[in-house]
Amino acid sequence: MKYLLCPSMLAADFNRLGEQFRMLEAAGVKYLHIDVMDGDFVPNISFGIPVIQSIRKESNLFFDVHMMVREPIRYLSKIVGSGADSITVHVEACEDPVMTLRKIRELGVQAGISIKPATPVAVIEPLLDLVDMVLVMTVEPGMGGQKYMYDCGDKVAELKTLAKEKGYLFDIQVDGGIKEDTIRSAMTSGANLLVAGSAVFEGNLEENLKHYSALIEEIAKELEA
Repeated sequence: MKYLLCPSMLAADFNRLGEQFRMLEAAGVKYLHIDVMDGDFVPNISFGIPVIQSIRKESNLFFDVHMMVREPIRYLSKIVGSGADSITVHVEACEDPVMTLRKIRELGVQAGISIKPATPVAVIEPLLDLVDMVLVMTVEPGMGGQKYMYDCGDKVAELKTLAKEKGYLFDIQVDGGIKEDTIRSAMTSGANLLVAGSAVFEGNLEENLKHYSALIEEIAKELEA
């Protein structure tokens, strides 16, 4: 199983994006987590298609676009055209999640489904054969800097069990509150893609990348032993 750090662009320094992206790539980072918020599904507005188009020119990273947007199917073609490699939508935001996930796949990128902390895994179980990734929110979506909700690890473990029992091949991503004292819990529960914002971008970016990459590698070896 691949265990990867997924730095969240929401916490980056927007005056230094190109420089910071080059630092991510130099450190061996593969994924860039990009939060698109509409101010409707979540109580915040972030950035959209023009920004993704612009940063695509500066980066060869895998663009992991997390759409915290109501009825995201309206924007899928434009998000893919802007440079997304993967699109994750919230089951709570989609009138027809099956159609939305199929549309993402038709557009030629990876498809992910996300659940908020209060949403049980049972809601997305019928969709698991349509996705490449499940994103379990470990904070309420829409705002950075919240504390990790440890009880969300139960949903991660449930998803890992379902994947094993039914032969699904999706990644499990967690987003929210991932720091020094929570990353082990998330990985032990079964997550393999770790979204981190302030933990990566606050302070010395290069040192943070070295530290968290080494920590993930260390925990992964323990889990696989």
